[in-house]
Amino acid sequence: MTREARHSGNSNDLPSEDKLSYADAGVDIDAGEAFVEAIKPEISKTERPGVMGAVGGFGALFDLGQTGLKDPVLVSGTDGVGSKLLLAAQAGDYRGLGQDLVAMCTNDILCQGAKPLFFLDYLAAGKLSGARDAELVSGIAAACAAEGAALVGGETAELPGLYAEGHFDLAGFAVGAVERSEILPRYDDLRAGDVLIGLASSGIHSNGFSLVRRLIQDLDLDIDQPAPFDDAQTLRQALLAPTKLYGAQVHRALQTVPGAVKALCHVTGGGLPGNLNRVLRDDLLARVDPARWQAAPIFGWLEALDRVERAELFRTFNMGLGMVLVVDQQQVGPVMASLAGETAVFEIGTLHAHQSSPNSAQVQIAGVTA
Repeated sequence: MTREARHSGNSNDLPSEDKLSYADAGVDIDAGEAFVEAIKPEISKTERPGVMGAVGGFGALFDLGQTGLKDPVLVSGTDGVGSKLLLAAQAGDYRGLGQDLVAMCTNDILCQGAKPLFFLDYLAAGKLSGARDAELVSGIAAACAAEGAALVGGETAELPGLYAEGHFDLAGFAVGAVERSEILPRYDDLRAGDVLIGLASSGIHSNGFSLVRRLIQDLDLDIDQPAPFDDAQTLRQALLAPTKLYGAQVHRALQTVPGAVKALCHVTGGGLPGNLNRVLRDDLLARVDPARWQAAPIFGWLEALDRVERAELFRTFNMGLGMVLVVDQQQVGPVMASLAGETAVFEIGTLHAHQSSPNSAQVQIAGVTA
């Protein structure tokens, strides 16, 4: 397992009495190394069969033979949290960002049917902040444990010449595995009549925050006041709700009703129109009806503001659905039953034959697209 504190600064050759230290250039090596030591207990909580070695090596080792898979195929994914980081920094609230990061990566590889094996993160900042950075890594570790992934390492980079004070970036890398015979999507098995099942999102998740921040600025909103759509929480709490982890829920369905789920779609940037089409053959289209699912109240508020066209909202945000399953129409009942529990489940639409033409959308949303 590997975790490195990397530092970057500049100095010119000077007489010995005027020599600079790295700290003089704004980089604290001791603080970085202390941080790596401090987070080792959190990282150790994510250990799982297959992990080889301890934190501190140059590379992380994983024994694929320990997974129990007969014919494993590796699946990898990488992502970040985007400008949600700026809103979190403004609010001084970093609690959910670790889960955001893990979910953005593991939900993606879930769409190939994979279970995550291990995860690495990259945290870069103008200046390290012990409390903030520990909160970030603690959140990453907790989400990894929930997904069954080992946090095998990462890098913490202090880059004062690149990031302004208080600014930072966060990226993650997930590697999982799936049996070759169970890889998704199964394009050849998709049929007109297949049913689309949607899993509710916890909120905006991690896409569209540049638009959210622009709306907050234009409307001069105080994010620490009660949310306009929910007096029980502040607008900040609603906006920073962490991205939902769908692994346990979806894998239960895959195992309970084998072969019933033909494809999975993680609804991220691009919304339903920009993601559901990625799992469809060219001769099929999806028709969905927003009246068939109950979205989190924040999406109704965004629509009611009437500052963004409805079609643009659906291309920018998940609009209440974080994951969509394409299911054999004969197996809808058992799949719906197996999904019950963690988050609301909705039957949102069906697949149809598609006659491709320049003006026809492959994902048709009632009341939004033609």
